[in-house]
Amino acid sequence: MPVHLADHLAANHHVPRIFILNPKLSVGENLEQLFLIAEGSLDREYQDRIEFLPLF
Repeated sequence: MPVHLADHLAANHHVPRIFILNPKLSVGENLEQLFLIAEGSLDREYQDRIEFLPLF
């Protein structure tokens, strides 16, 4: 996926954010992580990036 994102960005396109969920966490734990990120981040803080959960 990082190669696809690099190609996408090279074509002057953007993505709001990409989070890869952790299969070792439950659905609820992954959702909790996403809610915390959404509440505590700026609009474009994760733009054009791939992040793996959990962040913290």
